[in-house]
Amino acid sequence: MENPASSSALLDAARSGADGSELLDIDLPSTFRAVYTLKDEVGVFEGQDDKDVRRSLHVGDVAMPELAPDEVVVAVMAAAINFNTVWSAIFEPVPTFAFLEKFGRQGWYGARHDLPYHILGSDAAGVVVRTGDGVKKWKPGDHVVISPSYVDEEDHGSYDDGMMSETQLAWGFETNFGALGEFCIAKANQLIRKPAHLTWEEAGSNTLCAATAYRMLVGRHGARMKQGDVVLIWGATGGLGSYATQLVRNGGGIPVAVVSSEEKAALTRAQGCEHIINRSELNLGDQGFRHPKAGRVLGEAIRNLVGEDPGIVFEYLGRETFGTSVYVAKRGGTVITCGSSTGYKHEYDNRFLWMRLKSILGSHGFNYNEAVEVNRLISLGMIHPTLSAVFPMEEAGQATRAVQTNQHVGKVAVLCGATKEGEGVTDQALRDRIGETRLNLFRR
Repeated sequence: MENPASSSALLDAARSGADGSELLDIDLPSTFRAVYTLKDEVGVFEGQDDKDVRRSLHVGDVAMPELAPDEVVVAVMAAAINFNTVWSAIFEPVPTFAFLEKFGRQGWYGARHDLPYHILGSDAAGVVVRTGDGVKKWKPGDHVVISPSYVDEEDHGSYDDGMMSETQLAWGFETNFGALGEFCIAKANQLIRKPAHLTWEEAGSNTLCAATAYRMLVGRHGARMKQGDVVLIWGATGGLGSYATQLVRNGGGIPVAVVSSEEKAALTRAQGCEHIINRSELNLGDQGFRHPKAGRVLGEAIRNLVGEDPGIVFEYLGRETFGTSVYVAKRGGTVITCGSSTGYKHEYDNRFLWMRLKSILGSHGFNYNEAVEVNRLISLGMIHPTLSAVFPMEEAGQATRAVQTNQHVGKVAVLCGATKEGEGVTDQALRDRIGETRLNLFRR
């Protein structure tokens, strides 16, 4: 798949592997192409059942903002579509311009973000081309991926856990100048060394979902999975579920994957997951997992596979599954939740929570250390990308539509500065040792 070449000399140089001094010799462009929503289109979907994101996502030229001392400009080679891009594009649950307006009241650095357009995207891989005066660790020419956790170092809460900071934001969702453009603006403390054996599109599609799953399952702020734990994973071939399955297996847990088709069951099986439940075979009718007997049916299916109830339920679907999740968790078990893609108003029978001493644990995003740790696992070849499709930037609307309508597995990437797929590998030997089959499992 080809991506139309940019006229930007700086982007061309970054693409071709120019060193830092060469990049600094080339002027930063005053404009660049990006994917954005428009403030004056808020409300365009009112009263409509199908809120087609292709109507609200635009590709065009935007202005290069002024750089703050703790920031960098990255030439984005590839980015990924996450569900927060879908929320942004349908202006729900609130229009993201409300976030930009709030941020805009925090001095000149915030005011830069309060614009009539919002450049979206929370996952990216690319090349650093400029650094602010206060940046010490990073330099032009560095190959990086970007953590979407946007943390204020002056907030005391961030020193215990970045996610406990009251001012923590999701980059490209609650801030402007996100991943889906030829260039992006990020804070230096968002940067992570790019896994050298991955292509740009592979590297740019991991961090948000992989690190979210890491925090939920492995990190000290989540369910703290241990060896032998049975973990029920909803949507095991989705962006979050596909990394959760790998993390559970690597950590000595026992994943039980819920999927919606035999095709997805085969994909999960190829990941090494032995215990799989195809929800279409549970005969729950139109109500699905909101059926009054769904918990009993699913619980029996889990026990038939592994002989016991799950100690951890990996939950991010929300309304459609949450009541069942609470029911099937074992006595003293944990339902850990990071989202509600099917709706955020949940119903569950509280008797099964308090009388069986279960816990519901909220998990949101991840801190910088967790993002670095999961990328270390990726760099070691222990966790692999789950990329299934790649689109050129001009088709970012279609890429987001695929995620909106669940017509995908794993992750969906967008080429921004890269002209074609397969670029960016700097450790071919490691890639050869891992093998293309494992790296491209979700693209078969």
